Amino acid sequence: MTNYEKEKQIAITTVTAAAQLCQQVRHQQNWATLKKADASPVTIADFGSQAIICQGLSVAFPDDPIIAEEDATFLEQPELADSLKTVTQQVQKLIPGTTPPDVIDWINRGNGQIAWGTERVPHSRYWTLDPIDGTKGFIRGDQYAIALALVEKGEVKLGILACPALAADFRQPNRDQGVIFLAIRGQSTEMISIGTQKSQFIRVNDSDQIEKIRRIESVESAHSDRSLQIILDQTLGLSGAAQQMDSQAKYGAVARGEADLYLRIPLARAMYQENIWDHAAGSIIVEQAGGKVSDLEGKPLDFSLGAKLSKNRGIVVSNGNIHPQVLKALTQMTLPSTSDNSVSI
Repeated sequence: MTNYEKEKQIAITTVTAAAQLCQQVRHQQNWATLKKADASPVTIADFGSQAIICQGLSVAFPDDPIIAEEDATFLEQPELADSLKTVTQQVQKLIPGTTPPDVIDWINRGNGQIAWGTERVPHSRYWTLDPIDGTKGFIRGDQYAIALALVEKGEVKLGILACPALAADFRQPNRDQGVIFLAIRGQSTEMISIGTQKSQFIRVNDSDQIEKIRRIESVESAHSDRSLQIILDQTLGLSGAAQQMDSQAKYGAVARGEADLYLRIPLARAMYQENIWDHAAGSIIVEQAGGKVSDLEGKPLDFSLGAKLSKNRGIVVSNGNIHPQVLKALTQMTLPSTSDNSVSI
């Protein structure tokens, strides 16, 4: 049985270095925000983080595909030469001697392809990376996460989240900023302080009193249907406003008992399918802490189909004990499907 010790150490090393780069950028003045073709924001920190992590993974595990969010084609545009130079300078602080072609090559290492159980050559093992999950939170100065996961035969085996702006103790939010959440299948979930290196095992809040649970949601309203969430809250008897937080840091919040429930309900008439890098690391971190992650129908998330969770609809993350009650309440609602038509489940 694999204990994933090498994978764990490489993951911690590369993600910690990427977190350092992101904080370097964040503490500088006048760093630019760029817009990709789909109008979503991206920063030099996104590209620098992906370059560092892909470089480390490629050296340690050269045969492992990596599916990451960013693509260096954007940076190769002539008008972005200054941005590429700036990314390179940031990476050089951690990997001396780095050149712009190195940065392009390392970022594009994240363009891996996988298909398990299809006619294409299958890869039973791959990494998936979001170099900055919650870019808008990063830009605002709020929460963000660096999310990396190892998947084998469609199952997440290792997940790591670096949350440089998240307090180690949510009861004392102004102290000891910066944590890493780490989970390996079959082991407990660990939380490590970036500053002090102190480590502790964490567990979900095991309450099954649905009316007392603490719900957490994305800051961005487009991530989930808030109108349907209100109906679900009423069905469950929940009161009070949900805590709002950017990025997969929400998974960490559930894993350590800060929150009990997080959902993503697709917007009506939205064709959106969830990206694997937005949920792979967080899902195992919650599960190994005693929680439960599924889609809105209670099905496990399927990470074997490429970059999208194409066989899943929506996300339910809970402390585990309340999961059946939440799914039962969802069956009483009319929820949007991945097509333009709504369906009851």
